[in-house]
Amino acid sequence: MKAIVQDTYGTTEVLELREIAKPAPADNQVLLKVQAASVDAGAWHLMTGLPYLLRLGYGVRAPKTAVRGREVAGTVEAVGSGVTRFQPGDEVFGTCEGSFAEYAAAREDRLARKPENLTFEQAAAVPISGGTALQALRDSGKVQAGQRVLVIGAAGGVGTYAVQLAKALGAHVTGVCSTTKVDLVWSIGADEVIDYTSDELSGQYDLILDIAGNRPLRRLRQLLTAKGTLVIVGGEEGGKVFGGTERLLRAALLSPFVGQRLLGIISSERAADFDTLSNLIETGKVTPVIDRSFPLAEAPAAIAYVQSGQSRGKVTITI
Repeated sequence: MKAIVQDTYGTTEVLELREIAKPAPADNQVLLKVQAASVDAGAWHLMTGLPYLLRLGYGVRAPKTAVRGREVAGTVEAVGSGVTRFQPGDEVFGTCEGSFAEYAAAREDRLARKPENLTFEQAAAVPISGGTALQALRDSGKVQAGQRVLVIGAAGGVGTYAVQLAKALGAHVTGVCSTTKVDLVWSIGADEVIDYTSDELSGQYDLILDIAGNRPLRRLRQLLTAKGTLVIVGGEEGGKVFGGTERLLRAALLSPFVGQRLLGIISSERAADFDTLSNLIETGKVTPVIDRSFPLAEAPAAIAYVQSGQSRGKVTITI
């Protein structure tokens, strides 16, 4: 089968389209015929091996998993002996190791049935970004109906879900984005939109989601109410060793000494959350936002496009 493979860390040049063996599913896995995948920020980090801290888990000199891609949507082709929820022919979405390929093995507990009203491309755009937004708002932020929520990075992969989910949970949502993305953030239901290239952030918020941001904690705390909550989702700044985790650590150390809650989130990939998202999608409360789709051979270009910051919503890979 064809797959996007890397043997070492580096730029997009380390990614190659190759013929490799089809994976065999373990007892708790299914074999998927991949129809579509999508690109999250993690694809760039795993390609480059940056920050160095992540190599402790993913491989010191080269990635332990050579095939890139984690978000997936496809058709079940075979199931392991311990799989009970799926059978061949089922259309599913979720996460796996190596979705930039024609076939992938995926754990049963990281898959859910594809929403009936979505294409495979749309479904592949849901699991990591939608799951992260859901956990940031519901589990970390404990958002309540009527609260004022500020979403910084509202036009990105996670941000477009965060705006829609916060609205579905009854919050008053202000989205922050650049000029070229203002129309998108209005279109997905934000109550207010701030163009950070021309306007200063202002107001008081019960909950702030700072997605891949770089604003100082001091400035973000000024925008929070006295008992408000800041949830930091990722971060693309910082040094090569710790990256965005530096700001997460500072927030965790400061939080016990102030009235506000300052949290970072490391999201989990859970079938139960994918089911929750699927229900919200099928009832029309959440819709994946797709910027553009690339063929499998152009997956390196798709990763570079997402990393450039130009994308609106999600970028997908069609297999």
